[in-house]
Amino acid sequence: MSGAFEPLKDGEGTEGAAVALEEIEISILRSLAVQLLELIGPGEPEPAADADPLAVLFASDGPTEPPSDPALARLFPDAYGGPGAREGAVDPAELTARSAEFRRFTENDLRTRKREDALAVVRSLDRLTPAGDGAAVLELTGELRLRWLGALNDLRLTIAARLDITEDDESAVLFRLPDDDPRKPMVMAYLWLGGLQETLVETL
Repeated sequence: MSGAFEPLKDGEGTEGAAVALEEIEISILRSLAVQLLELIGPGEPEPAADADPLAVLFASDGPTEPPSDPALARLFPDAYGGPGAREGAVDPAELTARSAEFRRFTENDLRTRKREDALAVVRSLDRLTPAGDGAAVLELTGELRLRWLGALNDLRLTIAARLDITEDDESAVLFRLPDDDPRKPMVMAYLWLGGLQETLVETL
């Protein structure tokens, strides 16, 4: 798979990014985004129209435990930790309590944002009409570029978790897998998404 985002500027001065996608690439991207939506799960029910916004904010408690799925744990990591924790400078029980409290008030909103990013990808791909050669040009402007950037990052994190990629040296080994390795297609998708993400960043 090939293709990279390029800067887009129309005659009215609107800036954005554009990439040519083959029909198979559109299908793969859409499938990955739908799978990401399924992984993140359904959203919270909408509050009543006359509900007090402040009351809703403090009443919507999220989870306090980190996800058991490694991919979700990458998407929703603990907020507290780091070198101090590893070296015993901070009581691990205190870090766990801090992380639980932070997660309780932030994870639902983070899930909503990630869900909206993935939905934006699906909807923009659904609006594409491949030409006779099977390719279509995706144009992103305004906030849609950031939505795509967030979703591409989440997709790469999810695939990295499934491939157990944690360090550069481990990923380098995966990139040299033989063609008959069952992980090869996922590695190729990981690399392709990385190229899309990098070139999209360059257009911002």
